[in-house]
Amino acid sequence: MGRAARDAATVLRTASADQRSQAIQAMARHVRARANEILAANAEDVAGATAMVDRLMLNDERLEAIAIALEQVAALPDPVGQVMARWLRPNGLDISRVRTPIGVIGMIYESRPNVTADAAAICIRSGNAIILRSGSEALRSALAIHGALAEGLKEAGLPEAAVQIVPTADRAAVGMMLEGLGGAIDLIIPRGGRALVERVSQEARVPVLGHLEGVCHTYVHASAEPDMAAEVVRNAKLRRTSVCGSTETLLIDRSVAPSLLPQIAEVLEGCELRGDKESQAIVPMAAASEADWHAEYLAPILAVKAVNGIDEAIAHIARYGTGHTEAIVAEDEQAAEHFLDRVDSAIVIWNASTQFADGGEFGFGAEIGIATGRLHVRGPVGPEQLTTFKYQVRGSGQIRP
Repeated sequence: MGRAARDAATVLRTASADQRSQAIQAMARHVRARANEILAANAEDVAGATAMVDRLMLNDERLEAIAIALEQVAALPDPVGQVMARWLRPNGLDISRVRTPIGVIGMIYESRPNVTADAAAICIRSGNAIILRSGSEALRSALAIHGALAEGLKEAGLPEAAVQIVPTADRAAVGMMLEGLGGAIDLIIPRGGRALVERVSQEARVPVLGHLEGVCHTYVHASAEPDMAAEVVRNAKLRRTSVCGSTETLLIDRSVAPSLLPQIAEVLEGCELRGDKESQAIVPMAAASEADWHAEYLAPILAVKAVNGIDEAIAHIARYGTGHTEAIVAEDEQAAEHFLDRVDSAIVIWNASTQFADGGEFGFGAEIGIATGRLHVRGPVGPEQLTTFKYQVRGSGQIRP
């Protein structure tokens, strides 16, 4: 598989943008054509699932969303060959920095079937080959989706090996990928829980683009408009609790907590609250432990803490956050800009839900994950983020003295 991916990457590197667009559009068509087959496979996966069923489950609407995301990626500007910068040296050398594909991507992921299609499309858009390794809980769904993707590549005249999937749930396959398949894999991307990411980070012999858990915070500033604050917090927590951009901790200014926290709690129907002593004194809720400030619940549970102003909120995020997504709700522009500037997470939001932490919402069509490290990219990883660059130097006979 590694050798085949490397050969396919060589083809993709020189394939035209139009041909790669046509391949992704064909993938979307074949996903729709194979809808019954994909949904039947997914039903088998769901029947055997014991956790994260919402992440795993597909239906007509979600499958159509996968096809639409493919079409959106196909329509994105092609990053390959894009000139990032160009300058002329005093000696006459013309130097350009140009985007190029990374090569072969290894993607190891867990219970999200849509990742199969999203990752494939983003890699084809950026000129990379990809080897997918789905978790066992979603393997039937992933294999069925992959069948549609392979048909799309074939229809467009690109090698089917440009998108491959490991056909087994054997964990030994993960170890082989982490070793790099004999030098074939250029970059590993894990997408899943802490255990997966930690294993990949510890064992990989090739570079890793990390996606750590999303302990996301929403901070309600003293200047927040109450109705907006309540609605933003409700959406950030409850729209979909199982996504990595779901808010897990609510921070609220002590000065407005007595009046505003009850209003927020009222709209969080069905959500278990776990708070510090001050929050408990305002709204009946369970006591939060130290572990709650670290928790990525991915469930209708929200930790709540009253803070003494914006700097205490920022300090809490710096201590307990995972560098994913944080939001402030405030009418005070100076306070909001202070938060946007000082909070060092991949995504920092003012007056909007943390659930906008998504490549599609950023205009990337889809995403291959949210990078929470500092190298080489941060935030939603789309086609542009899966490129590197090279320098092209044009001369006219210059020699170095």
